[in-house]
Amino acid sequence: MQIGDIVRFLETLAPPSLQEGYDNAGLITGSPAWECTGILVSLDATEEVIIEAKDKGLNMVVAHHPIVFSGLKKINGKTYVERAVIASIKYDIAVYAIHTNLDNVIAGVNAKMAERLGLVNCKILQPKTALLRKLFSFVPVSHAEIVRTAIFEAGGGHIGDYSECSFNALGKGTFKGAPGTTPFVGEPGKRHEEEELKIEVIFPAWLEKNIVSSMLKHHPYEEPAYDIIQLSNEWTSAGSGLIGELPNSMTPTDFLQLLKNQFQISVIRHTLPPAHAIHKVALCGGAGSFLTKTALAAGAHAFVTGDVKYHEFFDAESKLLLADIGHWESEQFTIDLLADHLSGKFPTFAVLKTGVKTNPVEYFS
Repeated sequence: MQIGDIVRFLETLAPPSLQEGYDNAGLITGSPAWECTGILVSLDATEEVIIEAKDKGLNMVVAHHPIVFSGLKKINGKTYVERAVIASIKYDIAVYAIHTNLDNVIAGVNAKMAERLGLVNCKILQPKTALLRKLFSFVPVSHAEIVRTAIFEAGGGHIGDYSECSFNALGKGTFKGAPGTTPFVGEPGKRHEEEELKIEVIFPAWLEKNIVSSMLKHHPYEEPAYDIIQLSNEWTSAGSGLIGELPNSMTPTDFLQLLKNQFQISVIRHTLPPAHAIHKVALCGGAGSFLTKTALAAGAHAFVTGDVKYHEFFDAESKLLLADIGHWESEQFTIDLLADHLSGKFPTFAVLKTGVKTNPVEYFS
């Protein structure tokens, strides 16, 4: 199995196009053509993690955080980033980062946090827009089902929990082939009128190439007519944060204790607990304070994230329990998420979890 096979699978879980503009997800070192000897999953691809992979005979590290965020002008080992890059090149270790794209999918980092808390009825807190496209295709009635099925199999037609969604309108198309053409129906040089279905299907932008290719492959016309438009709709399957409900309401104190137990932490920075019980919970792995006002507007009783600054705690407006459990602490179970996905896809392949705790923050108590 090649590194590229692993990469292609990971990019079906979290398409690279979903990463934020500042991010650097993807294959950072190594070649897709290398044979993979095994995978080590970690939150960070530090030098210690690279060496751990080498010592265990694994030549790929799948990390949540990119070890390189911006360009390197020198690689002489002066910084921890440079040392990690040197080690990965020296030992032929491929490093793949799956960062904000994994944050932004509904079954990603935040879903793992929600699972730890037992949240139900979860949905994206701040859905993304401008990620959806609509395909209009004009197909003779005799081949409409063939073309429609091809579009569905390529990934089109998903709306929320529903699949194979389309709209079909019957009409008449006209065309006249030039001399030398071989039309599916009609004769060259004569205008032909054909009963057609106009098929409309929604799809995520990154599937456009595959969907159009599949549609064209199964379309009977020599020159199929189709249109693609960008939609401004919110897409509820991708975006920032997650919001869900506890099975049973809890007091703020009990909820804070639940956080301590489920995330195995000793310290939580938080605002003054509200007088009301906690039932609706918003969360965002990593640095998510930019979503505090969104969580408040969504009616959340508590918002769990990391890296909250002093003045950002005021954004809770004394109406929301804002709990900062720490950046690493909020994302630590991403390792389990990735390892489970990789082991499920490649059950006979070595997929190990790092034994290195990469959290750079320590707590004195």
